[in-house]
Amino acid sequence: MSMHSSLSSLIAIINSVIYYFYEIGGPVLMVIGTVACTINLIVFSQKTLRKNPCSIYFIAFNIANFFYIYSSLLALILSAGYNVNPSVYNLIICRLRLYASLLFDCLSAFYLILASIDRVFITTRNVRYAYKVVIIGTLFWFVFHSHTLIFSDIIQIHYNYFLCYYQLGDYLSFIGYYSIIKEITTLLLLTICGLWSMANIRKTCCGVVVANPKSNSPKDRQFSFMLFINVIIHGLFSLVFVIFLIYQQITQNQVKSIEQQQIEVIIRNLCLFNASIPVCISCYTNLLVSKKFRSEAKKIRLCK
Repeated sequence: MSMHSSLSSLIAIINSVIYYFYEIGGPVLMVIGTVACTINLIVFSQKTLRKNPCSIYFIAFNIANFFYIYSSLLALILSAGYNVNPSVYNLIICRLRLYASLLFDCLSAFYLILASIDRVFITTRNVRYAYKVVIIGTLFWFVFHSHTLIFSDIIQIHYNYFLCYYQLGDYLSFIGYYSIIKEITTLLLLTICGLWSMANIRKTCCGVVVANPKSNSPKDRQFSFMLFINVIIHGLFSLVFVIFLIYQQITQNQVKSIEQQQIEVIIRNLCLFNASIPVCISCYTNLLVSKKFRSEAKKIRLCK
């Protein structure tokens, strides 16, 4: 019995620490992310960069990130840091929250994959083609995730503790497998395309003629460097969430104590917060690795 009370006390302490972490660190991360997405959108929308299809993918990527910050991350911060969670009282808000979280997380990765493929092959300079791919892909994912609007529910974990989550049973298993496959597939595609793109740049720098001469321009190399850093950061921060998803899927049929369920909710929220970091720091990594990006950002700051 004393062991049970000790575990409950430990969970209470962890919850207090996590509470202050979200209360203070959450808004800071949101401000950092908002500034980053805004700068990225302004820079990539400049006429000198907008002619490149990769810039269109980066614009779409940052729009998805912006909506992710103000849907998934904001809801997480309000819930974990301020005890404000309307999604556990209203089913419509619950379903919209889960739908937005799944959708914008998927779109962010989707646009990053499109940009990665563009950096490898650079099959066309036609910006209209990039617009078409973005629009068609966006509509597809909007429709694909619509099942969340039906099969989400407000679940009672224990007395006076409710959670907005996916319906238990087959649908929860489907979401679990889908999330694992999505994260692993995204990591594999981004890794392959990123390494391939860097290999092309190395060949170019060494004077080797690559299959596609259109990828030799300095601007294309700048885009490739920015993308490669984004891919690395996305992969590192997503890996933790993948491990947690696999654990959750393996143990989903086990009978878990209230304390174990509480610990898993804490870890899940930390993983979601951790996965939000790449969304919020993209601009700052672009400033570090790309001279062209710094130049365009400086022009905007000087109002040129």
